[in-house]
Amino acid sequence: MKVSIDEKKINELLTRGVENVYPTREFLEKRLKSGERLTLYTGYDPTALTLHIGHGITMMKLRQFQDLGHKVVMLIGDFTGMIGDPTDKTSARQQLTRKQVLQNCKEYKKQASAILNFGGKNPVQLKYNSKWLSKLKFADILELSSLVTVQRMIERDMFQERIKSEKPVYLHEFMYPLMQGYDSVAMDVDGEVGGNDQTFNMLMGRDLMMSMKHKEKFVLTMKLLTDNTGKKMGKSEGNMIALSDTPEDMFGKVMSWSDDMIVRGFELCARADVPNAGTVAQEPMKYKKMLAYEVTKNFLGEKAAEIGRANFEKVHQSKDRPDEMPEIKPSAYDIVTVLVESKICASRTDARRQIAQAAVKVNGEKINWVGLMVKPGDIIQKGNRFFVKVK
Repeated sequence: MKVSIDEKKINELLTRGVENVYPTREFLEKRLKSGERLTLYTGYDPTALTLHIGHGITMMKLRQFQDLGHKVVMLIGDFTGMIGDPTDKTSARQQLTRKQVLQNCKEYKKQASAILNFGGKNPVQLKYNSKWLSKLKFADILELSSLVTVQRMIERDMFQERIKSEKPVYLHEFMYPLMQGYDSVAMDVDGEVGGNDQTFNMLMGRDLMMSMKHKEKFVLTMKLLTDNTGKKMGKSEGNMIALSDTPEDMFGKVMSWSDDMIVRGFELCARADVPNAGTVAQEPMKYKKMLAYEVTKNFLGEKAAEIGRANFEKVHQSKDRPDEMPEIKPSAYDIVTVLVESKICASRTDARRQIAQAAVKVNGEKINWVGLMVKPGDIIQKGNRFFVKVK
């Protein structure tokens, strides 16, 4: 397949949402403009039943490579997912069984298809790293381990923090970046794309490629979508936008983002032009609605974006209740139990806090008493997005 060397598209690929390029941007730019067909990938560990918007960001970058004619691999980490990536973790991840990881990734291709093209003349290839990692013998692992020092491994911030806090660092956690690095060798790729929180793991692959194949591998790291506290959006932080979300939920979740996330949201999660920060600051609600529409359109389609916007305008701007809402028959009719059992609130403590903050309404009226008893037929609401009817 012929590779495009369109300068405008290459510049967009190298700049939009990009944090760093290793060894240099110039190195990758030269290869892209050479007309050579590159092979690159991103790995996705199946640690949950759905992909989320953070995964979508890297997929959008992969799609830019695909549209230029390069060979793209979506790698499912069905083996590394059982080990557990220690990145940013203050304690070891709970290990998963093979059955769990295979169950988790059943819908990944379908969800990714909203962004990546698995058909046509240049289809994305779907691979699983158990194909090679499960075949490694102990002697192979020893040989791999001999290429990496302990000092290099414990450079990682989270390992340093655990050591300072006298928390355990397990040997299998050292194996994770080694296994991810070996993915590059096994597939003999030219490059890898990932979030900047994966820089250590991706550079491990770069080192192994040089040691074992004498080949220079590029690494392109993406900026992370973070909230106003600096925490990334994802399942670990409890603010995840899943690629399996309904249009109403996806649109509504974007509308719940803080105003300072709007510009970066456009840059990372949409295909539309990125607005000027000063312009956004003058009309944040206008641009947030535009962003919610573009994000929903990008990941779920234009029809879904229309549905999400219409629902938001009806429920939130007109203050109407939705036509349909979940119903619950609680084990007890005190407001705290109803909020928890309906999953509107994460815990009884969270429910009491939401009531104290006047974020809970019963039949449209704000409440401030945690001992309130509700009755069948009452409509419970938290904020502007969550409704439940008591049975």
